[in-house]
Amino acid sequence: MISFKYRWFVLKVIIITFFFAFFGMIGSIFERKGKLMSFIAINWSKIILKVGKINFNINGLKNIDLRKNYFFVPNHESALDIPLVFASIPMHVVSVAKIELSRIPFFGWSMIAGGHFFVDRSNHKKAMRSIEKARISMNKNPRSVFLFPEGTRSLDGKVGRFKKGGLKLAIDLGVPIVPIGIVGTNQFQSNLKKGLNIGNIELNIGKPIQTKKIKKKELLSFVEELRKKVILLKAKNVS
Repeated sequence: MISFKYRWFVLKVIIITFFFAFFGMIGSIFERKGKLMSFIAINWSKIILKVGKINFNINGLKNIDLRKNYFFVPNHESALDIPLVFASIPMHVVSVAKIELSRIPFFGWSMIAGGHFFVDRSNHKKAMRSIEKARISMNKNPRSVFLFPEGTRSLDGKVGRFKKGGLKLAIDLGVPIVPIGIVGTNQFQSNLKKGLNIGNIELNIGKPIQTKKIKKKELLSFVEELRKKVILLKAKNVS
């Protein structure tokens, strides 16, 4: 049974999200590159984690140059992964998200205003068109991106197979890919539903992988090697 404490936490998240999304959309009228919305996303995430009394550790931040752009590629095991990524990386970052999120009032609208990308995973042709639109947008307005290459949350904590669509976009653009291992969010959320703040949450950032010399025929092997790096980072091997 879901605890009252968890239900209260979810209600507070909804209120906080509405507040930040509303002011973010107003601000985006005057700032069109999405930097303001990125700043708002970082603070939205930090407040949500603080309200939930969720402590987390960031390892490997020194591996990235905060002045450059990257494709951040974490594993995915909980709804907490999203605020954890935004709170951990102090950069202008947008996400590649499932199209259903764009339809959520205020939350989805603010993501659109912030220049996030949406993919219809139920339709391959539409998904490919979305990736192409993202490529054009990235050329016009370069920024960092994060995506969950598994495409969905892992139910058992194991890192699933990676989809190559978003990763191919990074390679086409020549943007370095940064593997990330997220540790403990699935178990922590399960404990939180029981009213317990028990568990450790970590985000382990690996070293950037250059993509400019990766050939088309090497894509599948590259994706599998990237998955192995994420698995190592999830096992707390930060290198």
